[in-house]
Amino acid sequence: MSKLQPYSVALALIVTAIALSPLVLSGGNALNLVNLILIWSIFAIGYDLVFGVAGMLSFGHAAFFGVGAYVLTLLTTRLGWDFLPALGAAGLAGGVLALLFSFFAMRVAGLFFALLTLALAQLIYILAGSKLRDLTGGVDGLSGVPRPDLFGIDFFSDANYYYFLLAMFVLAIAIAGLLRVSPFGQALKAIKGNELRAEQIGFNVQRLRKSIFFVSGIYAGMSGALLASLIFYVSPQMLHWTTSGDVVIMVLLGGMGTLFGPVLGVALFEVLREWLSTVTSHWYGILGLIFIVCTIFMPNGLAGIVQQIWQRFSREDRR
Repeated sequence: MSKLQPYSVALALIVTAIALSPLVLSGGNALNLVNLILIWSIFAIGYDLVFGVAGMLSFGHAAFFGVGAYVLTLLTTRLGWDFLPALGAAGLAGGVLALLFSFFAMRVAGLFFALLTLALAQLIYILAGSKLRDLTGGVDGLSGVPRPDLFGIDFFSDANYYYFLLAMFVLAIAIAGLLRVSPFGQALKAIKGNELRAEQIGFNVQRLRKSIFFVSGIYAGMSGALLASLIFYVSPQMLHWTTSGDVVIMVLLGGMGTLFGPVLGVALFEVLREWLSTVTSHWYGILGLIFIVCTIFMPNGLAGIVQQIWQRFSREDRR
């Protein structure tokens, strides 16, 4: 049986469940939760291209996420751009910033790479909250972020905006899937497995890593812009290192290196965050404890459990 089959089935079930969710979720809060899951899934899918496929732990993605949110906001509210061109520019801004980060951070590797991306992102966060407050709104942020205006559809309705986000999610996961199985993706996996051997057979390691960092930055920038549009607001808090920490936790919970794992991780994280935040003000600490327990008992994340269940049923079918 094909190794990809359980992942294909799981992915199909995830997309189907998300697509049908508006039919069974009547409450505004529930639909808003699904919209958040879609946006953060785009972010996590793009992040896993760097973390799970290329093997680079980055704590700088909050910068790409927040910059994308600000680019969309400024282009639409101050320069009068239409939503879709501004969304594309937001993704490009995230990608370009990621590429700039890579020129500095990829001089080192491992933990030092992670710490350097963190330092660079925090620098952007500090600048946005202080030196650039005339542009960013400072700690108060900027409001009035628009939603798309396409085909006469009222996307200010969360139900309608959901379908726009669903289309973006499907596009994002399709592109990520193609990248993973492409020669480019296979080269990145080879580098992750054995960098020295990959160099010896002719791969340009630095160029490939910078390229995937650029692509991942595009995902982050666009997802940040989509979140700003969902909540009609952007602030420097989107640039804070905790945004990077959240997406790392989501990917690890779901299962790094898999296409559908990050989506499962996002869903679990967002549902827990929504529930715990209504129970206690210390919800983030409790969420951290849950994450520790999950990493101990589910080292391969939720995707690993799906794989184990599939293998068990496959063995029973062969008997």
